[in-house]
Amino acid sequence: MYHKWLDHWDEQRARRGEEAKKATTIVLDSCLAFPGEKRVGTIEEFCALADQALADSSFYDEPSESVDRFEIQDGWLKYPSDILTDVEENNFVWAKVTESGSRNQALVIFHHWNASRRNHQIAKFFWRRGITTVEIAMPYHFERSRPGSLYADDMLSANLGRTIQSVRQAVWDGRKLIRWLKSEGYREISVLGMSLGSWVAGLIAAHEPTVTKASLFLTAGSLADMVWTGRATRTIRDGLERAIEITDLRRAWGPLDLENYAHKLARPDLALHAVIATRDKVVLPKLSKHFIEKLHEVGARPNVLELNCGHYSLAMPPYILLAGWSLKRFLSRRG
Repeated sequence: MYHKWLDHWDEQRARRGEEAKKATTIVLDSCLAFPGEKRVGTIEEFCALADQALADSSFYDEPSESVDRFEIQDGWLKYPSDILTDVEENNFVWAKVTESGSRNQALVIFHHWNASRRNHQIAKFFWRRGITTVEIAMPYHFERSRPGSLYADDMLSANLGRTIQSVRQAVWDGRKLIRWLKSEGYREISVLGMSLGSWVAGLIAAHEPTVTKASLFLTAGSLADMVWTGRATRTIRDGLERAIEITDLRRAWGPLDLENYAHKLARPDLALHAVIATRDKVVLPKLSKHFIEKLHEVGARPNVLELNCGHYSLAMPPYILLAGWSLKRFLSRRG
């Protein structure tokens, strides 16, 4: 009976978010995803550019190695993004820093899609345990929102090119922040990603050797499959399926698929932690488990916690407490 109520609560949460969203038609915008390449007009041409990006080991290497122009005041950090967009607010990165007073460990947190506020409870929880937390704003969220927009539709949408640009921007912004933290003297830097944020955190962990621990909540490998099957992304699928098959979408968003970087996540100096909700209708458990299996195939040994709740109800007791303590133990591990 309790789990039936839990499923109903998750469905109500998903429905509330869905009511204000409208289906949009597919847009390629290849010039956003692959700057420097000629604009393409067909899905096959877009997929060919995506294949090239996937094969390019430098695709997620942000160009600026400078840690200048970082401004911190009253616990707020601001710095310019190395990707410029048509939304001025999105061209600067904001992060809330909760300093522990120790330089032993920092945790960079990447929130979920359409988050409406940062999570001060998590920050306070780890602050008490000597871990500095940095809650970054992903593209088009919080201070970076498009004026007048209720949702961060620019970060994840039926616009194939802008979605790739947005995720790439989030990875570049995160790596730039991590480099700054290292310059500030932090010895161990970990990342935590939630839902869509777990894709960003995972891509950063795969490409940024400074990261020693990565915790991925409500994650999977294929972003294309998550959008195609997930309860929270039906309006995006409505805009996509009139023009593209799932097989082509997987290829078009190949650079965003964590399974394509599983071998990088399996590096010996990176520890992995994952939390899966077995009643999740947004990131289906079968997608999460397929990703975990892929990690095992390439030699990674992630610490996996499975909880009998849904995507949204993970935030409710006792599940959030179980997830939090599991994360705390993971971050406390040595070596």
